[in-house]
Amino acid sequence: MSHIGSLPIKYTSEVKIEHLKIPFSTTDSRFFEKTTLKVIGPLGERTMAIEPYVKLDFVKPKVGVKIPEYELHFSVEDKELKKQRQMWGTTRALVNNCVIGVTEGFNATLRFVGVGYRAAIEQGILVLRLGYANPVNIEIPKGLTVTVPVPVRVLISGTDLQQVKLFAAKIRAWKKPEPYKQKGIFINDETIRKKEGKKK
Repeated sequence: MSHIGSLPIKYTSEVKIEHLKIPFSTTDSRFFEKTTLKVIGPLGERTMAIEPYVKLDFVKPKVGVKIPEYELHFSVEDKELKKQRQMWGTTRALVNNCVIGVTEGFNATLRFVGVGYRAAIEQGILVLRLGYANPVNIEIPKGLTVTVPVPVRVLISGTDLQQVKLFAAKIRAWKKPEPYKQKGIFINDETIRKKEGKKK
């Protein structure tokens, strides 16, 4: 039994979840048999594919409760099959991320440590100056909001956790933290243990 999959997702009326009995994609054969889940909230809308053997059960809130909470329960056709057990918990986790994404959003903070390292938004493009001969220009993906409150800080926010993480990693890859001088681009509270240089 999946401990994660058996936990219901609770949400309020500001979130609307619809399970549409239509293929997630009509052009990609991998998704022909998968149905579509749509999650709508104050910050936007997310959609994801649901495996045909994953069952969703929507429970309405109790009458008379001050702040009504809806519940979404998950189950699978055959708990004995390893693949179904795995997707049971995975589906629940992905749907939960969608709910958090459209209500609270996801964020990542990048810190630039190094002399002359800085960032700026110029004409909708993220421009990094990292000591190279030319600045690095990075296009900001649709669905993400990127701000530079100070030249050594970049803030990324969006409704898709994976998209936020991938874009943060893409920026970090241009100047990964190095352990000797501890310079580079750090994500959130990332730290790196300092190494001593070779002594002569």
